[in-house]
Amino acid sequence: MSVRVVNLVIPQGTDFQNSFILEDVNNTPIDLSNYSGVSQIKKHPSSQTSVGFAVSFPNPTLGQVQISLASTVTSQIKYGKYVYDVLLTDGSGTKTRVVEGIVTVTAGVTTSWLK
Repeated sequence: MSVRVVNLVIPQGTDFQNSFILEDVNNTPIDLSNYSGVSQIKKHPSSQTSVGFAVSFPNPTLGQVQISLASTVTSQIKYGKYVYDVLLTDGSGTKTRVVEGIVTVTAGVTTSWLK
C-alpha cells in the first residue's frame, strides 16, 4: 500500500467522519478484515499533544476504513491547520501508514452552542 495524501476540513463543533477506500496497484480493494487502525491530529508531527480519531472498518472486504470525531471533540480543537495520518496494523503486526495530510479546523459563525 502506498501513502495517499488527503487533506481534510473539519468544522469546529460538528460531528465529522471521512471514509477511504484502499486499493492495491491493480485498483483492487484491499481486504482489511484482520486490520486495526489508529489515527491522530497534531499541530506538527513532533507535537506532544494530539487528538485521536476513532478508526473503524465499515466494509473491510471492500477496503473501506473510516475516521471520525464527535462534536464534543471537535468543539475542543482550536481552529487552524494541523497534520494527521492513518496507521493500520495487519494480522501479522505489520504497520503501514496509508493516509496522511493537512487538517484545517474552521471556526463557525454561530458559536454560542460551542460554550
